[in-house]
Amino acid sequence: MHLSIGSVRQWHWVSAAVTLVGMLMFAVTGITLNHAADIRGNTQVISIEAEIPESELEVLRPLPAGEIMLPATLRSYLNNYGVNITGHELGQWDGIEFYIAMPKPGADAWLAIDTQLAHFSYERADRGWVAYFNDLHKGRDAGVVWFWFIDIFALFCVIFCSTGLILLFRQGPHRPMTWPIIALGALVPIVIILVFI
Repeated sequence: MHLSIGSVRQWHWVSAAVTLVGMLMFAVTGITLNHAADIRGNTQVISIEAEIPESELEVLRPLPAGEIMLPATLRSYLNNYGVNITGHELGQWDGIEFYIAMPKPGADAWLAIDTQLAHFSYERADRGWVAYFNDLHKGRDAGVVWFWFIDIFALFCVIFCSTGLILLFRQGPHRPMTWPIIALGALVPIVIILVFI
């Protein structure tokens, strides 16, 4: 299939427009991830411990052991304490204790319910905005929609780079420094990998 210079330019600018904000975000978070030890975090921890009325536990006790969703009435009761659990999150239930980990970008949370003691413990650690965007960069605990966004975004980045390379091929004869600069751009990371890593 023959691509005209006009269609290559069209694909190049469209892919550039689509990926511009994402590329900026990934470039900045690449720097923050590389300097994670130098960036001081501002972690805020919320801990809650309280009793649960027997009437609320009656909906949990009969459930079979394994991976379960916390019943809606119990979720609603915990919501009064600021413990928010969505209806699609699964936790481990062994017949006595229910435990659920709820990691999110930039934050970690967990909940444990002990039906023998009629008691729950909840903790949430929020690591701040830098950690939030760093986790998005890594795709950590960001869900299936973000997972697919990263893949589609990467595909548009490949289109952007490939069409840029095609344009360089076509413009190369008019700009003699094109290929030495491209070669330098390829050589620098290879030398660093082979010599310094």
